[in-house]
Amino acid sequence: TLNNNIMHHPPATDAFSRTTHLTAEQEDDDTSDAKHYGYNVLGTELSCCCSNVRDSGIGTGFYRNGFCSTGENDVGRHTVCVQVTDEFLSYSKSVGNDLSTPMPDYLFPGLKEGDIWCLCAQRWAQAYNAGKAPKLFLQSTHEKTLDFIPLDVMKVFAIDAEESTTVINKLNLQRSQLNEMLKKEVSDNDEAFQ
Repeated sequence: TLNNNIMHHPPATDAFSRTTHLTAEQEDDDTSDAKHYGYNVLGTELSCCCSNVRDSGIGTGFYRNGFCSTGENDVGRHTVCVQVTDEFLSYSKSVGNDLSTPMPDYLFPGLKEGDIWCLCAQRWAQAYNAGKAPKLFLQSTHEKTLDFIPLDVMKVFAIDAEESTTVINKLNLQRSQLNEMLKKEVSDNDEAFQ
Protein backbone atom coordinates (compact mmCIF):
# COMPACT_ATOMS: atom_id res chain seq x y z
CA THR A 1 0.00 0.00 0.00
CA LEU A 2 1.02 3.59 -0.54
CA ASN A 3 1.46 6.27 2.12
CA ASN A 4 -2.05 7.23 3.14
CA ASN A 5 -1.69 10.38 5.30
CA ILE A 6 -4.48 12.57 4.01
CA MET A 7 -4.06 16.31 4.43
CA HIS A 8 -7.26 18.26 4.92
CA HIS A 9 -7.86 21.62 3.29
CA PRO A 10 -8.53 24.68 5.42
CA PRO A 11 -11.99 26.23 5.23
CA ALA A 12 -12.70 28.94 2.67
CA THR A 13 -11.05 32.24 3.58
CA ASP A 14 -9.85 35.27 1.69
CA ALA A 15 -6.53 33.41 1.23
CA PHE A 16 -8.32 31.02 -1.10
CA SER A 17 -10.27 33.58 -3.08
CA ARG A 18 -10.43 33.73 -6.87
CA THR A 19 -7.82 36.49 -6.97
CA THR A 20 -5.35 34.50 -4.89
CA HIS A 21 -5.79 31.42 -7.06
CA LEU A 22 -5.25 33.35 -10.27
CA THR A 23 -2.10 35.09 -9.06
CA ALA A 24 -0.68 32.37 -6.82
CA GLU A 25 1.50 30.93 -9.61
CA GLN A 26 3.84 33.87 -8.98
CA GLU A 27 4.56 32.41 -5.53
CA ASP A 28 4.81 28.82 -6.74
CA ASP A 29 8.08 27.30 -5.60
CA ASP A 30 8.31 25.47 -8.92
CA THR A 31 7.56 28.32 -11.31
CA SER A 32 9.69 31.42 -11.64
CA ASP A 33 8.60 31.99 -15.24
CA ALA A 34 4.95 32.39 -16.22
CA LYS A 35 5.40 29.95 -19.11
CA HIS A 36 7.06 27.20 -17.06
CA TYR A 37 4.96 25.25 -14.56
CA GLY A 38 7.49 22.69 -13.36
CA TYR A 39 8.47 19.20 -14.41
CA ASN A 40 6.45 16.03 -14.73
CA VAL A 41 7.18 12.59 -13.27
CA LEU A 42 9.21 11.73 -16.39
CA GLY A 43 11.55 14.69 -15.82
CA THR A 44 10.35 16.72 -18.79
CA GLU A 45 8.37 19.95 -18.87
CA LEU A 46 4.93 19.64 -17.27
CA SER A 47 2.10 19.50 -19.83
CA CYS A 48 -1.27 21.15 -19.32
CA CYS A 49 -3.80 18.86 -17.62
CA CYS A 50 -7.08 20.68 -18.42
CA SER A 51 -7.49 24.42 -18.89
CA ASN A 52 -11.29 24.49 -19.34
CA VAL A 53 -13.33 21.82 -17.56
CA ARG A 54 -16.53 21.13 -19.55
CA ASP A 55 -16.45 24.64 -21.03
CA SER A 56 -16.85 26.12 -17.54
CA GLY A 57 -13.98 28.55 -18.05
CA ILE A 58 -12.31 26.92 -15.03
CA GLY A 59 -8.90 25.33 -15.32
CA THR A 60 -7.75 22.56 -13.05
CA GLY A 61 -4.88 22.62 -10.58
CA PHE A 62 -4.40 24.36 -7.28
CA TYR A 63 -3.84 27.62 -9.16
CA ARG A 64 -6.70 26.92 -11.62
CA ASN A 65 -4.31 27.53 -14.52
CA GLY A 66 -4.78 24.12 -16.13
CA PHE A 67 -1.52 22.69 -14.76
CA CYS A 68 -0.93 20.35 -11.84
CA SER A 69 1.80 22.67 -10.59
CA THR A 70 2.32 23.11 -6.86
CA GLY A 71 3.88 25.38 -4.29
CA GLU A 72 4.14 25.89 -0.56
CA ASN A 73 0.49 27.03 -0.28
CA ASP A 74 -0.71 23.78 -1.89
CA VAL A 75 -0.65 21.59 1.22
CA GLY A 76 -2.74 18.92 -0.52
CA ARG A 77 -0.31 18.63 -3.46
CA HIS A 78 -2.84 18.78 -6.33
CA THR A 79 -0.29 17.15 -8.62
CA VAL A 80 -1.87 14.08 -10.26
CA CYS A 81 -3.62 14.67 -13.59
CA VAL A 82 -6.47 12.13 -13.68
CA GLN A 83 -9.51 11.28 -15.75
CA VAL A 84 -12.28 10.63 -13.26
CA THR A 85 -14.80 7.81 -13.42
CA ASP A 86 -18.16 7.45 -11.69
CA GLU A 87 -16.66 4.62 -9.61
CA PHE A 88 -13.83 6.86 -8.40
CA LEU A 89 -16.19 9.80 -7.71
CA SER A 90 -18.49 7.56 -5.65
CA TYR A 91 -15.54 6.18 -3.72
CA SER A 92 -14.11 9.64 -3.13
CA LYS A 93 -17.44 10.89 -1.79
CA SER A 94 -17.73 7.82 0.48
CA VAL A 95 -14.44 8.76 2.17
CA GLY A 96 -15.42 12.39 2.67
CA ASN A 97 -14.04 14.04 -0.46
CA ASP A 98 -17.06 15.01 -2.57
CA LEU A 99 -15.68 15.92 -5.99
CA SER A 100 -19.08 15.86 -7.74
CA THR A 101 -20.66 18.88 -6.09
CA PRO A 102 -19.72 22.31 -7.50
CA MET A 103 -18.05 24.70 -5.04
CA PRO A 104 -17.98 28.15 -6.68
CA ASP A 105 -16.01 29.69 -3.77
CA TYR A 106 -13.08 27.46 -4.77
CA LEU A 107 -13.66 27.82 -8.53
CA PHE A 108 -14.60 24.14 -8.50
CA PRO A 109 -17.12 23.09 -11.17
CA GLY A 110 -17.90 19.66 -9.71
CA LEU A 111 -16.65 16.66 -11.65
CA LYS A 112 -18.41 14.12 -13.87
CA GLU A 113 -17.17 10.91 -15.45
CA GLY A 114 -14.56 11.65 -18.10
CA ASP A 115 -13.50 15.02 -16.66
CA ILE A 116 -9.78 15.63 -16.35
CA TRP A 117 -8.63 17.16 -13.07
CA CYS A 118 -5.57 17.64 -10.84
CA LEU A 119 -6.11 15.35 -7.87
CA CYS A 120 -4.22 15.47 -4.58
CA ALA A 121 -1.41 12.90 -4.64
CA GLN A 122 -2.42 11.44 -1.28
CA ARG A 123 -6.05 11.14 -2.42
CA TRP A 124 -4.89 9.19 -5.48
CA ALA A 125 -2.78 6.94 -3.20
CA GLN A 126 -5.80 6.43 -0.94
CA ALA A 127 -7.94 5.42 -3.94
CA TYR A 128 -5.15 3.14 -5.19
CA ASN A 129 -5.00 1.37 -1.84
CA ALA A 130 -8.78 0.85 -2.04
CA GLY A 131 -8.61 -0.44 -5.64
CA LYS A 132 -10.43 2.66 -6.98
CA ALA A 133 -7.63 4.78 -8.46
CA PRO A 134 -8.48 6.62 -11.68
CA LYS A 135 -6.31 6.55 -14.78
CA LEU A 136 -3.78 9.38 -15.09
CA PHE A 137 -1.59 11.31 -17.49
CA LEU A 138 2.13 10.99 -16.68
CA GLN A 139 3.19 13.99 -18.75
CA SER A 140 0.74 16.23 -16.89
CA THR A 141 1.46 14.82 -13.42
CA HIS A 142 3.89 16.97 -11.43
CA GLU A 143 7.19 15.48 -10.26
CA LYS A 144 6.29 16.15 -6.58
CA THR A 145 3.86 13.24 -6.94
CA LEU A 146 6.89 10.95 -6.74
CA ASP A 147 7.07 11.82 -3.01
CA PHE A 148 3.86 9.79 -2.60
CA ILE A 149 3.55 7.38 -5.52
CA PRO A 150 6.28 5.38 -7.30
CA LEU A 151 6.59 5.92 -11.05
CA ASP A 152 6.18 2.19 -11.72
CA VAL A 153 2.76 2.27 -10.04
CA MET A 154 1.69 5.34 -12.03
CA LYS A 155 2.81 3.74 -15.30
CA VAL A 156 0.20 0.98 -14.82
CA PHE A 157 -2.55 3.64 -14.73
CA ALA A 158 -1.16 5.88 -17.48
CA ILE A 159 -3.51 6.91 -20.26
CA ASP A 160 -0.48 8.32 -22.09
CA ALA A 161 1.67 5.22 -21.46
CA GLU A 162 2.76 4.70 -25.07
CA GLU A 163 3.76 8.33 -25.60
CA SER A 164 5.45 8.41 -22.17
CA THR A 165 7.44 5.28 -22.99
CA THR A 166 8.70 7.03 -26.13
CA VAL A 167 9.74 10.03 -24.01
CA ILE A 168 11.52 7.78 -21.48
CA ASN A 169 13.32 5.88 -24.26
CA LYS A 170 14.46 9.15 -25.83
CA LEU A 171 15.75 10.40 -22.46
CA ASN A 172 17.57 7.12 -21.85
CA LEU A 173 19.20 7.35 -25.29
CA GLN A 174 20.32 10.92 -24.56
CA ARG A 175 21.74 9.81 -21.19
CA SER A 176 23.61 6.98 -22.87
CA GLN A 177 25.05 9.31 -25.51
CA LEU A 178 26.08 11.80 -22.83
CA ASN A 179 27.78 9.07 -20.81
CA GLU A 180 29.70 7.95 -23.89
CA MET A 181 30.81 11.52 -24.56
CA LEU A 182 31.95 11.91 -20.94
CA LYS A 183 33.86 8.62 -21.04
CA LYS A 184 35.59 9.72 -24.25
CA GLU A 185 36.47 13.10 -22.73
CA VAL A 186 37.94 11.44 -19.63
CA SER A 187 39.90 9.02 -21.84
CA ASP A 188 41.19 11.89 -24.01
CA ASN A 189 42.24 13.83 -20.90
CA ASP A 190 44.03 10.80 -19.47
CA GLU A 191 45.97 10.37 -22.73
CA ALA A 192 46.89 14.08 -22.74
CA PHE A 193 48.49 13.78 -19.28
CA GLN A 194 50.60 10.75 -20.14
